[in-house]
Parts: sequence; C-alpha cells; structure tokens
Amino acid sequence: MRHPRRSPERPDRDFHGAAAGYSPDMIRRVGKNLAVLSNDGLPYDGLSNDRLPGELLEASRELEQHGFTVLRGVLTDDEVEALVAEARRVFDEFPPERARSDRDEFRYEMLNRSELAHRIIGHPRILAVIEPLLGDDCHVIANTLWCNPPEFAGGRWHCDAGPHVPRPADVEWDERIPYPVFAIGAHILLRDCTASDGPTAVVPGSHRSGRVVPANQIEDPDLTYDGRRAVLLEGSAGDVALFVSDAWHRGTPASGGNGRLFLQAHYGRRDIAQRIRTTAQVNHLTVESIGWADTPRRRELAGLHEPYFYDG
Repeated sequence: MRHPRRSPERPDRDFHGAAAGYSPDMIRRVGKNLAVLSNDGLPYDGLSNDRLPGELLEASRELEQHGFTVLRGVLTDDEVEALVAEARRVFDEFPPERARSDRDEFRYEMLNRSELAHRIIGHPRILAVIEPLLGDDCHVIANTLWCNPPEFAGGRWHCDAGPHVPRPADVEWDERIPYPVFAIGAHILLRDCTASDGPTAVVPGSHRSGRVVPANQIEDPDLTYDGRRAVLLEGSAGDVALFVSDAWHRGTPASGGNGRLFLQAHYGRRDIAQRIRTTAQVNHLTVESIGWADTPRRRELAGLHEPYFYDG
C-alpha cells in the first residue's frame, strides 16, 4: 500500500490545524552558526546559495512548526528488500542487549553492523529535510533496529529528550522567533505501518510547549496540546517518518496487524553527544580515572551515564 503524497501547495487542514498561522521562517544552521531560513529557501545572511526542492523545504517547515512530517517513497522496493534481509541477519547474529524487559525487539548501533544501514541513514532526501534545522554538520546520535510484535501493547507519552527550551505553561512562545530544533528522530519503515500495527503517534505542536507530558496524562489516549489531537505516523515500506525529539509521542497499541519493523535513526546537532554505544563502552576516560569515579554523581560528572532514551 502506497500512501498518496500530500501536496505542499494544498496542505491537509487537519494536519496543520491551529498552527497554520505560524511564521514560514525557521531557524537554519549554516555550518556551525545559526541563520534564519526565508520563504525562498535561502538564509537571510546569504551564507548559502543552495535552494531546497519545494517538497523538502515544506517538510523542513512542517518539522519546525508542527514537530513531525512523513517523507513518502524514500527507499525503492529493492532497497527495502535488501534492508529487511540485513535486519534479519543482524537479529540472528547479535544477541539482545541492555536491561529493558522488551530487549528482544531491538538491535543497537546499526551503522556499525550493516553497511547498507550506514548508507541509508545518509539518504539525500532525509538530509535535505533535517540539515536546515540541525546544520550540515549534524550527526547520528543513535541508530536502533525495531521489530515490534503484532501484540505490541504500545507505550506511554514521552519526549525522547528535552524540552530543550523549557518554559512555564503561561509563557507563550514569541512566534516572531523560529523554534530551534536540537534532535530529530527518523523511522525508516521496512514494513507497511497502519493503525492496526501500532504506529507512533505525535501530538502536533507539542515540541513547542517547553514542557514534558503532564504526569497525569502519560497514558491518556486523548492527550492534546493547544487543542490539537495526536496524529498517527502511518506509512508504507520505504517511507520515512520524522519527528522532533521534544514532541510528545508514543507507540500506539497494535490491534491485529503485522507489527512494526523499522530502522530508527536519531540525528542531533554537532554539539549533542553521540549515544550509539553506552558510555560504559565508549568514553574519554583512562582506566585509572574510571576507578576514581566512585560515586554515582562522580560517574556522571566524568561522563559515565546510565543508559537512557537514545541509549536504549
């Protein structure tokens, strides 16, 4: 099943909702600095002369303004088939890791375990959408293969990281300022994902809230932000769903589908640390220094963190 491509000239009103009045400008990182991206795809300061294709520029704006977007048909059928074969190989060759109860459903550091995965996460269409927001020096901070079963129970509402710009509920964001984005998640779909398969749901605009999900609503299926209800990131094999890490989202309960199979890549600004491996595996410390880190706080200060979110 192929989902129709939504025309950027005729956006779905339900998708944009109350946020349709947002400024079309957005923060753009050019090299290692920030600029503002104007309507024609050029930064106002003239540091770059490249123009984004209209569809990809619109997808970047959707990420900045609404917190998510879906790119249709990024991978060919042959690429999907090859990546599915790689997924099977990795699940067979590498045992489950980490301490979580559902660890059988994940395999980590995929760019180290599959050359094809390594190349796919750098797909030009993905980079064309995220680089205006994260910078052309952004990097992958986590890369995990997911295989959720047909009986996937779903999860709680959460943010993968952030809020990166926290603020109280009664302090509104000045819409003259494009909203900064620090990390973006990508679900590279290797299997069709419809409502019955338990797709990820994202609450539009919630990445701009400056807050985490209210504690009394983390399991509320009717969670809203600013009057906007959650949207399911459904798609076909080969599509790529993108969402801002600050956005309120969750995996929804499956209901008789085939389960989910996708390659997840999280992209972060250059100044966001990579978390492809745990800090116990990769760190900047000598053996002697690790021995000195003899309390939990000293371990954190030295950079030895417990696995969390991007770490799996």
